Amino acid sequence: MINGEQTVVPYVQLPSKSSDKNYIYIVGQSRLDKVSQLYYNTPYFGWLIQAANPQYSGDEYSIPDGAVLTIPFPLVASLQDYKNTYENYFFYYGRWSRKYFSWTWLW
Repeated sequence: MINGEQTVVPYVQLPSKSSDKNYIYIVGQSRLDKVSQLYYNTPYFGWLIQAANPQYSGDEYSIPDGAVLTIPFPLVASLQDYKNTYENYFFYYGRWSRKYFSWTWLW
């Protein structure tokens, strides 16, 4: 929400860093909350790991066995990169508010 209004969050490409880590995903054993716990000491940043691996369509269940995931690292710098990427997007393209954007025009 921005200023009390729901905002559509667009997809943006996270910049890669030389400090990023790699993790081999094992289906049936790995989960993004567990990977987040392993690298960040908190389970709440699986979404950031998903954002850094757009080839899996933002769906943890589409990650194949043996896939090498990019882990944005360190956490604070990666969150700042994420924030800066969105701020740049909104600067150039503006913000889409639910007030101005509706799916009803599709029907």
